Amino acid sequence: MADTNTRLQPCPSSPNCVCSDAQDDHAIAPIKLAADPQFTWQRLQDYLSQQRGYTIKQVENGYLKAEARTKLLRFVDDVEFELREDAGIIAVRSASRVGYSDLGANRRRIEKLRQAISKE
Repeated sequence: MADTNTRLQPCPSSPNCVCSDAQDDHAIAPIKLAADPQFTWQRLQDYLSQQRGYTIKQVENGYLKAEARTKLLRFVDDVEFELREDAGIIAVRSASRVGYSDLGANRRRIEKLRQAISKE
């Protein structure tokens, strides 16, 4: 069950969203924290700031919101992260602002990001 204190919104019924708090087809695994949670949190911020297509909009109190612009059609998607040190994770949500289906783009985005920040 989702934490009632979470800032991550539930996904809409459309298939263009993934969220680690979801219990249905929108579900995606959260990012596991390294031994030093602040290291992983900072690594996430560094990755987002260095990647073309990402714009960090807000970082405060263990919450990060960014916009991700798709390469081809330049759609803007919303990407959110919540540091949950007690659970040993960074909760994630990635959702398209427009359209119905994203053809798996949000899921691929989070998996690519997970792989990038999990590398040593």
